[in-house]
Amino acid sequence: MKNKILLEIIIVLSVVYAGVRSFKKETSFFYHEDSPTVKVKDTQDNQIDTYPIEEYVLGVVAGEMPASFDEEALKAQAIAARTFAYYMISISNNEYDLTNDTTSQVHITNEQMKANWQDDYDFYLKKLEDVVKETKDMVMTYDGEVIASFYYSMSNGYTEDAQEVFGIQKDYLTMVASEEDTSNDNYEVVSVISKEEFCEKLGISCDDIIISDIKLTPSQRVSSLNINNQVYTGTEIRALLNLRSTDFTITPLDNEVSITTKGFGHGVGMSQYGAEMMAEEGYSYKDILKHYYQNVEITDIKELTKT
Repeated sequence: MKNKILLEIIIVLSVVYAGVRSFKKETSFFYHEDSPTVKVKDTQDNQIDTYPIEEYVLGVVAGEMPASFDEEALKAQAIAARTFAYYMISISNNEYDLTNDTTSQVHITNEQMKANWQDDYDFYLKKLEDVVKETKDMVMTYDGEVIASFYYSMSNGYTEDAQEVFGIQKDYLTMVASEEDTSNDNYEVVSVISKEEFCEKLGISCDDIIISDIKLTPSQRVSSLNINNQVYTGTEIRALLNLRSTDFTITPLDNEVSITTKGFGHGVGMSQYGAEMMAEEGYSYKDILKHYYQNVEITDIKELTKT
């Protein structure tokens, strides 16, 4: 069981991170002035749909961030989503560029927006359309190349260095403070599972549960730990137990195991709830993006394709 899950993780990461090439050298073939497009695989029916990039960004903002969020946070999300799309296109070796789920970034259709927003559909659609239009063609770059603009729901008070999660070194994806997240109602969550289920998912003997040698990353997330003489990384435990984050504390009880997590998501890049809190405090979308992605520039994509 453990090996199967780890193999799936390796496959996903290899698709996203392997073979990164220079964006400047690879983008001109897909960018068209009138209608740049992106190919998206629907993981439910395996159908591949082609969307104009700005239409696609609208569907991602609607799928990834509550439409009730502040417009500055939504603008930051739009630029992060557009940037990630162009980044994935630049490294894509498949018949599609992204999936429509969390493997890439969540994209929903107009019909799903109607189902989600119901009576507020017209209001929220107009709000998100304006957000996308006002950020049209804007992407984030570092050293002249489009970045891997990862984002997630909520931090534990700090973002995580990409090296700790994905094993890649990105100077713009380093640890920064995101203290605003700690004030959220569901920042800290406690869940309880049976001792039997815990041991089965980890593939260990269940006579007793002994946890030792816990190592933390600088952001206080679990880097690795020893459970019953088996060493796991924090990301392995998160995947095996389907935890909200790698900032977790495991407490064995008589016949159960209590697990406390802080934050929600892998922790790399922009915290969506942190972005919302910053927006409420008066920060602009540029402030938000340049906080979470260090030393980046916000650039018109067309500027990168000029000869």
